Amino acid sequence: MTRTASDPQAHLPLTASMFHILLALADEERHGYGMLLEIEQRTRGELRMGTGTMYSAIRRLRSKGLILEADERPAPEQDDARRIYYRLTDLGHEVLTAEAVRLDELVAQARGKRLLPAGRGG
Repeated sequence: MTRTASDPQAHLPLTASMFHILLALADEERHGYGMLLEIEQRTRGELRMGTGTMYSAIRRLRSKGLILEADERPAPEQDDARRIYYRLTDLGHEVLTAEAVRLDELVAQARGKRLLPAGRGG
């Protein structure tokens, strides 16, 4: 089956960096440093993405139409004008959801093989 770029499945699997960036944008628009902080906090410091890795992933996500620069910015007195804010596109949200479902199915398979306790994390 041929998939088109508008099909969320055509973008899977995501790299870990791409998944974490999309997840960081799932609830609000963020600039690069804000994404790094959110990812580090959410992973309890286990994932510390370098800026080079992050901005390479951002370029790929933008080229695929999964994120774009946000139209609105915080008030100038609350922000640095050099920051670029990003947001998920509708396709980006669909891809993030599809990847989360894919990962959930993998975890279910691991549980089926008794690699994880039945109730952990869910």
